[in-house]
Amino acid sequence: MVKQYAIQLPSFKRGFHLITKLVMQQINELPNQGIFHLFIQHTSAGLTINENADPTVRVDFESSFNHLIKENEAFYKHNYEGSDDMPAHIKSSLIGSSITIPITKHQLNLGIWQGIYLCEFRNNGVGRKLVATIMF
Repeated sequence: MVKQYAIQLPSFKRGFHLITKLVMQQINELPNQGIFHLFIQHTSAGLTINENADPTVRVDFESSFNHLIKENEAFYKHNYEGSDDMPAHIKSSLIGSSITIPITKHQLNLGIWQGIYLCEFRNNGVGRKLVATIMF
């Protein structure tokens, strides 16, 4: 059996944001066992799972990605929407557009220090749309 939910996130500033609770607030209930798949419908933001306790991890992610993939590179051709546009596309391809988490005993079976991140790569992010699919 499969259930699917359309999830609307609020706008976030550029950076790495824990969204586990926001996502789960929009899900009615989880089955006893199954698979939870989350997909973002955008090309300039991504989803990943990482540290949910120490906020400096999210700051370091942002700093590292900005160091690796810089804005205003002379070789960028796609720059219609600003200097953060092409770097955002590259970053989202590296992070990815979906995550999959096992469901156990009606809960996401994340590790104790794991949470779902929205990786917002645009300076002025818009409300992002996600699709959650639950298979059981």
